[in-house]
Amino acid sequence: MSELAIGEEPFIVPLAIPMVASPSVLAALILLANQDHSRMLDWFLALAASWLATATILMLSSTLHRLFGERGLTAIDRPMGMILILILIMISIQMLLDGIGKYYSLG
Repeated sequence: MSELAIGEEPFIVPLAIPMVASPSVLAALILLANQDHSRMLDWFLALAASWLATATILMLSSTLHRLFGERGLTAIDRPMGMILILILIMISIQMLLDGIGKYYSLG
């Protein structure tokens, strides 16, 4: 394990693994399947592909560390964290707009 410099904290994105492999993804699949039953195979394949990509990255982590080094991984990690946050913001805005649209269409 590498030592951190004094005053430096590890950059941790606690949402990364739960978004890929947690019950929240399965709940999202259930909701999507409820809306359109014909695309269940598509959503299952997307879930399987994301699990496979995540498992591959995790199993090759030592190789990636040797290949990119500490600075290279940091350079990759930080933009990915920002992209994750942007995706979450886009999803929440879309859900808000959908809710407002449904509220006014019912009234």
